[in-house]
Amino acid sequence: MNSKLHAVTDAAGRPLRMFLTAGQRSDYIGARVLLDGLPSAEHLLADRGYDADWYREALENKGIKPCIPSRKGRKVVIPHDEARYRKRHKIENSFARLKDWRRVATRYDRCPKVFLSVCALAAVVMFWL
Repeated sequence: MNSKLHAVTDAAGRPLRMFLTAGQRSDYIGARVLLDGLPSAEHLLADRGYDADWYREALENKGIKPCIPSRKGRKVVIPHDEARYRKRHKIENSFARLKDWRRVATRYDRCPKVFLSVCALAAVVMFWL
């Protein structure tokens, strides 16, 4: 069983919101679900999986500037701030820290609700306590 964990983090890389999708599903599903719960921010850093015109437009309507590199198949490349995008390592580091918990790293829990709950518990213990 595969799954993808989508997360919204703050500037320090601490998870604020999480959503779990099936591993074979597109990143757009997680983006659409987490869009309404985005906190106010100047910029949003995301990887290429979140590069969609509708998503960029929705972020701009919320007053958030997207910093998302263009997909390789995009005909018209949309520029992004590479210096700002380098700070995305904090987000990747937060996922790596979540995987310090063996139960999260090995996907020990097969039930998606339980797995998401364990991820949330790990995030609370590691980042907020």
